Amino acid sequence: MAQDKINIALYWGAGCGGCDVAVLDIDAAILDVAAIANVTLWPIGFDTKYSDIEKMPDKSITISFYNGAIRNEENERIARLLRQKSQIMIAFGSCACFGGTPGLANVTNKKGIMEMVYTDQTPSTDNPDRVFPSKHIKVPEGELELPDLYDQVFTLDDIMDVDYFMPGCPPTVELISTAIGAVMKHVKEGAPLPPKGAVIASDKTLCDECKRKRVETGRNIEKIVQPYEIFPDQEKCLIDQGIICIGPATRAGCGAMCPEGNMPCRGCMGPTKGVLDQGGSMLSALASIFNITDKESQLSEEDIEKLLDQVKDPLGTFYAFTLPKSLLKRTYTEKKKKG
Repeated sequence: MAQDKINIALYWGAGCGGCDVAVLDIDAAILDVAAIANVTLWPIGFDTKYSDIEKMPDKSITISFYNGAIRNEENERIARLLRQKSQIMIAFGSCACFGGTPGLANVTNKKGIMEMVYTDQTPSTDNPDRVFPSKHIKVPEGELELPDLYDQVFTLDDIMDVDYFMPGCPPTVELISTAIGAVMKHVKEGAPLPPKGAVIASDKTLCDECKRKRVETGRNIEKIVQPYEIFPDQEKCLIDQGIICIGPATRAGCGAMCPEGNMPCRGCMGPTKGVLDQGGSMLSALASIFNITDKESQLSEEDIEKLLDQVKDPLGTFYAFTLPKSLLKRTYTEKKKKG
């Protein structure tokens, strides 16, 4: 039996907030959402206390859109709370799906970040007494509590069970409309939802939807260049011009907006179906174009170094959005042996 109205929740974890704003970009369709849904939690839109959500019956929220990575204990607490109260949990945006740009913090740890920010390691820091944030602090009005910063960044499904994934930085209006349309049909008509674990995007690569012309046979580039170093041809494939574009290793679904704007894809839609490591997949693609080797398994450490020497920021280039979800997950520093 179809419901008259459903309950939905939207939450902003460790991220920039662009995913929340993107929801408003569906324009008049937001009225269709209002017609079928009560928004029970949306911190960017209105004030709701966490205690109000805690009092709701379990599974009384039909669907929750969680954007942002899990970076501190408040992120995890609310994610777990929404999972408990929701029938459907969607990892909304690149940060929730893969860690996003906040996930690049996995190149260090909590101690390293705190020392960088609160000591004299940055030009803007003025902290001669080396005062660091405290979890608890007493003020005249009472005791304040700050959420504990984690040692690494996690994706939403690192922490809990997730029903659907909607990548993008932020997800496009078309993808958001697709998701909302599916929920509306499910509520109004009883239509089945996609299979659990589905990614709400295309299964093709971004190159498949890019309109640029690329060399189909005998591709070979001699030098890697940064986008600002040349005036890219607006019709020719950016990779064929020596600019690293992550399109070959990236899932389609955004309409190739960045290449359309004469900028390379950074990979925010995440890896294509069946690919475990987006950066590794892209590195293999580049190696073949450089004609280093015909077989990925023959790629030696010297070959990899030869290729990466031309990349200004390998980690930020190949794992700008997916480091926490990659095979690397984080970087490690070898401890120096004593003596």
